[in-house]
Amino acid sequence: MKKICTIAASLLVCLAVSAQSRNFNLGKWTEIHASILKELNRSYVDTLPLDRMEKEGINAMLSVLDPYTIYVPAEDNKDFEMMISNTYGGIGAVIFKPDVQGNVIINEPYEGSPAQRNGIVCGDQIISIDGVPAKGLTSSDASSKMRGEPGTKVVLKMLKLRTGDTVDVAVTREKIHLPDVTYSGMLNDKTGYIAVTGFSEGMAGQVRKEVVRLKKECGMSSLILDLRNNGGGLLNEAVDLVSIFVPEGSLVVSAKGRAEGSDYTCLTKYKPVDTKMPLMVMINSASASSSEIVAGSLQDMDRATIVGSRSFGKGLVQSIRPLPYGGQLKVTTAKYYTPSGRCVQAIDYATRREDGSVSHIPDSLTHTFKTASGRTVRDGGGITPDIEIKPKEYSRISFSLVRSGVVEEFVLDYVCRHESIAEVDEFVLGDEEFDRFVEFAAGKEFDYRSSARTYFDWMKDEIGKDGLSESLASELEALDKALTMEKTQMIRLKKDEIVPLIEQEIVVRYYFQKAGEKLRIRYDEELKKALELI
Repeated sequence: MKKICTIAASLLVCLAVSAQSRNFNLGKWTEIHASILKELNRSYVDTLPLDRMEKEGINAMLSVLDPYTIYVPAEDNKDFEMMISNTYGGIGAVIFKPDVQGNVIINEPYEGSPAQRNGIVCGDQIISIDGVPAKGLTSSDASSKMRGEPGTKVVLKMLKLRTGDTVDVAVTREKIHLPDVTYSGMLNDKTGYIAVTGFSEGMAGQVRKEVVRLKKECGMSSLILDLRNNGGGLLNEAVDLVSIFVPEGSLVVSAKGRAEGSDYTCLTKYKPVDTKMPLMVMINSASASSSEIVAGSLQDMDRATIVGSRSFGKGLVQSIRPLPYGGQLKVTTAKYYTPSGRCVQAIDYATRREDGSVSHIPDSLTHTFKTASGRTVRDGGGITPDIEIKPKEYSRISFSLVRSGVVEEFVLDYVCRHESIAEVDEFVLGDEEFDRFVEFAAGKEFDYRSSARTYFDWMKDEIGKDGLSESLASELEALDKALTMEKTQMIRLKKDEIVPLIEQEIVVRYYFQKAGEKLRIRYDEELKKALELI
């Protein structure tokens, strides 16, 4: 007994010494930082740009930790709120401004938004915002002027697409919430499909309503829940989403941190809708955070079959802490663990190489855990699906056409030429229109090289650096010739993957976002495979 007491006392002493050491280091560096600032302020040759110095210093300091711990100054609070809540005050429309000296073009009004209710359509142009000419404003400037407190008005002088009239449109701003549930419907007589792109407030309640509706009105007896490309969001929404499918009081996730109060468990607190219905959850490498909590907990409880590709691997929990002068600190306070006890964090930010870079946790250092029925699952690298479905790989030129805005500009041109289109189920982009797109894109500046061509260009530079260009001249010339293609050739080569991208953007302009999701489903080969499996 005496020996046990001696060991316990020794541990307490070690903990006290460790705490004192941390406090000493904190005090030391706080004092050094303050002394440097005071000395610079006293003796530096020019006036100090204190605000910029401090912001960059704070950001550099936090970057040593992880990419999720960030400082939000008071002036960025509204943008930060929109990021975490998917909500802002405005008219509810996406704008496009390819030319700073041109008008603002309405790209996409949201369904049910103040913009739509005021008759604003894709292709309408904004000449001025509250009397301020649009010419000379950047897209960001124009967007800021159109946003504001819900209930306030903004007057837009507009050039209407269909009539050519110039009119003043007074729009009362509202709280615009971008939906997380982007599609809900039936894939066949038995299987429902719900696509969720985020975890902001109210999302789980919306999914619950849709599950009830699909069961009652459509006879749904199995469900595919799509969490692909879902980067996560609020933890409580993840817990409430799981509660739809498992018994009340089920453990969904636990968190463990260093600070007092950072350890906790999350149990479902609502009655389920259906605990027996076959359920499939789709994930991919962009499914992160709350998406992984949902997929991981349902997998651990053997409640759902997880399909797709391995998820991102974000097992860290962030909390918001208030700071002086209206700022906020989003800080990583804990790691989360699925019901089997595994943490899905894939990157070890605490252990860095000499150059400061980080690496994924190797499979050799991961551990095995057991699901409710005894199946083996692993930690340390995201959620590994029960059934792997390889994702579609888009070509480099498709990415380039979208990223450079060529597709967006063509769609606006299409809308200007077509007052209406067929219903979503019947709409297709005909060969004549695709030929027009090829001609349109050929006149635009964008990087149309293939992946092979970009690698060749890099290799050619490296060969030159090694002094081998002359000795390999004939081989390089032959390969150069083989890989050289005209812009129109490259576009036509990838017609099958470019056409769906254009079609989806077109139907959104006439029938809103849900229509775009419905058209996407038409070409979704991963979803078709999942449907066969369920």
